[in-house]
Amino acid sequence: MVDSERRKAQAVSFGTAAATYERARPSYPAEAIDWLLPPGARRVLDLGAGTGKLTRGLRDRGLDVVAVEPSAGMRDQLAAVLPGVTVMDGTAEEIPLPDHAVEAVLVAQAWHWVDPARAVPEVARVLAAGGQLGLVWNIRDEREDWVAELGRIMHGGGDPDRSSNSGHVSAAPLVGPPFGPVERFDVEWRRPTTPADVIDLVASRSYLITMSPPDRSAVLSRVQHLLDTHPGLAGAAEITMPYVTRCSRAQLAP
Repeated sequence: MVDSERRKAQAVSFGTAAATYERARPSYPAEAIDWLLPPGARRVLDLGAGTGKLTRGLRDRGLDVVAVEPSAGMRDQLAAVLPGVTVMDGTAEEIPLPDHAVEAVLVAQAWHWVDPARAVPEVARVLAAGGQLGLVWNIRDEREDWVAELGRIMHGGGDPDRSSNSGHVSAAPLVGPPFGPVERFDVEWRRPTTPADVIDLVASRSYLITMSPPDRSAVLSRVQHLLDTHPGLAGAAEITMPYVTRCSRAQLAP
């Protein structure tokens, strides 16, 4: 499979593993969400909402939130956990909202899948004057040795966080006109988790979902071996995953 075909297959793969994604993926720190939201915003679009990991934090702030997600499997999971939130089928390139419908558009763990040349003007279209685009990714903090080793195992399976996909985009997301300069803010935090959750976290990655069953099993077996043998992990019922949440925001030019 050529790279473009592989990337397309990975982009549409999440629905088949939506339950695993919902179990394994972390939410986002309150400090990050607060920074991404412009002051006074009430109407917010969670674009590429997945199973609603970011949507929860927006709803809990009492905001008027609409979620847009292209995968039917992910929308079903979101609707099950957030039954009061409007969820719609759509993409960043074709947002099913009228002009100037929201005051903020937030995109969590998804901007690396979009075509900025089409997505940027479409986001600008649905934003009210002076509105803001916020982008956020949870990135595993590989300054911790076992997390670095986990990354090497996952990289052997084609982890885009360590290539030109989400790792590069999250560090320097492409936005551009009609938005102003992109601002950056990082939040370091730690998430209590379990060995089984780490396995699910790896299994929820698009490149694992799209692997052949033997190749997927081989990667997950290497992850299990790490969990069973690393001195800081072996025998632990609970472990802590360190993250850096990378946040970027850009305001729509007047």
